[in-house]
Amino acid sequence: MLKTTLAGLRAHLLRLMLTALAITLGVGFVAGTFVLTDTMKAGFDRQFTASAEKVSVAVLTHDDVKIPESTLRAVRAVPGVQDAQGLIRGDAALIGKDGRAYGQMPTVGMSITTGPLARYTISKGRAPAGPGEAVLEKGVAGHTGYRVGDTIRVLDRKGVARSFTVTGLVDVGVDQEIGFRGAVGFTPRVAAQLTGERGYVEVDVKGASGVSNDRLRTAVAAAAGSSYTTVTSHGLAKRLAASSGLNVDNIATFFLAFAIVALFVAALVIYNTFNILITQRTREMALLRCVGATRGQVFRGVLVESAVVGLLASVLGAIVGIALGYGAALVFDSGTGIPGGSLVVSATPFLVGIPAGLAVTVLSALMPARAATRVPPVAALRTQSEGRARGRAGIVRIIVGALLGAAGVGVGVLALTAKPGEGPFLMVVGAGALVFLGVVALSPLIVRALSGVVGGLPARIFGVPGRLALANSRRNPKRAAVTTVALTVGVTLMTMFSVALASVRSTADGDLRDHYPVDYQLSAQSGQDDRPIPGAAVARLRGKPEFSAVIEVRTAPATVDGRKDDVGSVTQRYLGRDIKPKLAAGSLTDLRPGAVVLRQDARGGSDARVGGTVSLRTAHGTTTLRVAAIISGESILPRILLDESDFTRSFGAKDPHEVYLIAKKGVSTDASRAAVNDALKDYPAVRVSSAADIKDQLSKALDQVFLLVAALLGLAIIISLIGIANTLTLSVVERTRESALLRALGLTRRGLRRMLSLEALTISLIGAFVGVVLGTALGWAAISAAVDGAVLGLPIGRIVLFILLAAVAGVAAAIMPGRRAARTSIVESLAAE
Repeated sequence: MLKTTLAGLRAHLLRLMLTALAITLGVGFVAGTFVLTDTMKAGFDRQFTASAEKVSVAVLTHDDVKIPESTLRAVRAVPGVQDAQGLIRGDAALIGKDGRAYGQMPTVGMSITTGPLARYTISKGRAPAGPGEAVLEKGVAGHTGYRVGDTIRVLDRKGVARSFTVTGLVDVGVDQEIGFRGAVGFTPRVAAQLTGERGYVEVDVKGASGVSNDRLRTAVAAAAGSSYTTVTSHGLAKRLAASSGLNVDNIATFFLAFAIVALFVAALVIYNTFNILITQRTREMALLRCVGATRGQVFRGVLVESAVVGLLASVLGAIVGIALGYGAALVFDSGTGIPGGSLVVSATPFLVGIPAGLAVTVLSALMPARAATRVPPVAALRTQSEGRARGRAGIVRIIVGALLGAAGVGVGVLALTAKPGEGPFLMVVGAGALVFLGVVALSPLIVRALSGVVGGLPARIFGVPGRLALANSRRNPKRAAVTTVALTVGVTLMTMFSVALASVRSTADGDLRDHYPVDYQLSAQSGQDDRPIPGAAVARLRGKPEFSAVIEVRTAPATVDGRKDDVGSVTQRYLGRDIKPKLAAGSLTDLRPGAVVLRQDARGGSDARVGGTVSLRTAHGTTTLRVAAIISGESILPRILLDESDFTRSFGAKDPHEVYLIAKKGVSTDASRAAVNDALKDYPAVRVSSAADIKDQLSKALDQVFLLVAALLGLAIIISLIGIANTLTLSVVERTRESALLRALGLTRRGLRRMLSLEALTISLIGAFVGVVLGTALGWAAISAAVDGAVLGLPIGRIVLFILLAAVAGVAAAIMPGRRAARTSIVESLAAE
């Protein structure tokens, strides 16, 4: 029986090749994820070790406490210390080519150490050697467009711009703070002068030859004192890794989720392939029974066949995964700064990928194998026909599908009626899984119903080939259903992510329009609260005819109802006219001297009611204020808003910390932006953001997320198209006599190819339509359950594109089966049994 099974496997090798390809791709995704993870982990280890191994011992601080110069001198005096250098870090805002300070936060001003304790690699050029030289962190250089040899301007601690020549680009490795803020490097003396820092964030020590790191650490720790932590190079490498903020295991989990989807789709392809093969080999199975093969032998024979295919495809998939993982590591290394480096292949891709592929293949073949055991020996006397197993949906399948769908809808409704949050979101995920399983169970009915709708138009347009294609798509709805479900998985997930991301964009746009009804926001960079907007700059803006409102917001620390908080004021003539926050109670017109307006999230007045009072204590004394109104939701207004005269009396005349601008009607965006830039040309530290900028940043971020998800789901869709091609290829073999009879009755080769193409088109469109409907519903439900007040965003263009791509891909999948059917001899096919 084993010899017979292996002989049959060789005979059907070409038919199983597409199935093997589906498994190879799925296992390749799984194995590639582990290769990527191992390579990235090794890259991290090499990077942190390379940085730390230059240091024998490091003295570290905590809680923003700086290491003073006296401690550095004490460390240098320790016997066995060859050299010791302090590292300086502080704020040093880089001015971009647009004349504005770069980034939401000031770039990091850091000292660049040369010699044996040079921690960072100069990737291009050289380190700074004089007071007029600087290096740029390579990431910020790429964003700003500065190159080696350019002149840059950097703001010192007093906000005065100083010029430097860029002598090189520095690679600081994986540094969470610099990765977000960027950095400019100077000589230690210049870094101290520019940042105003009077101490060090770290002291690096190089030991003399022959002195062990552990012994040196003990001596340095005694000299530095117990206020600081002293570690060897190994301990420093571990701390650098822990502070990097990156978790490779999370990245692996993310990719593995998509790999599981790909394997699930591959399992559907395998199931359908073996199901068709068993149907085609009915007489073969019956003959085996006639010559003495038992049901168990037939069952084991099919499983052995599937195991051989699964094992060979899985081994090939693991090898393909090595290439995929290394390619992904190179992309990460060049595109994100996450280290890839040399290829690292452990046993994990083989120990996990190969068993996973083998298990998926064998489990997917179980039901077809069981069906093979039910073939009676008398079937050997029949003429082989495809018509014995029509695959209609049974009553049990209908009941189970209906119950699953109803349960999913019920859980979804329960989640949507609850307060949005993580719990309801997870409920929607569970509901989506139940609904999808219900759709899978009812898919034969769905396919049969939709095939008439989807295939009706081609049937009318393309005549006989169209009508034949429609009939073929409906003749075995169970088989067609499994084929369409494979495609439905990918389209559902793609549509779900598209709808969710579009809804996030629509929700954010609505919130921005409701809560921030201004065109521009002027503020200091984050962390620079002691630098308000200069009054002279505000005066220039007030003189610009392009703006209908220049709204100043001032803030100051105070004690409200016994708690420290920030209070503020706003240019009051615009309140209620241009600034219309959503009120929970009271009226903004009641904001007069002795009154206060609170936001609902204000700590000092969270329990206060309109007409109640709050206590305000400042340096000038304590005042009792009456609550005039309470604002609900987000707003550009301070959380505790005073009357302008009360604020000035309590805190004196102050420049605003934020300024909001509203352009006059009819003024173009370009004209208003030019007016802002002209008014602020002498104030580069003032950060300008607009609603258009915020929308653009959000759109770019969401588009990047979509492209990543689309690329990962693309593999599942490719596997599903392999399934369509496989189904059609096997159907061509199964319907050899039927196709020949059609040719004999006058159907041309072109008509036969067109019939198969239209059949594939119908199957693809059914899968795409079902996926689009499910994905839209699940995407909208997920975002509604997660975000309060979510606004539905429907990406019509992308949804239409998904349907068109599915149609084109389905037709493309029918090219090879169509050519094979058209080339078959009519006479030989009619003579075949």
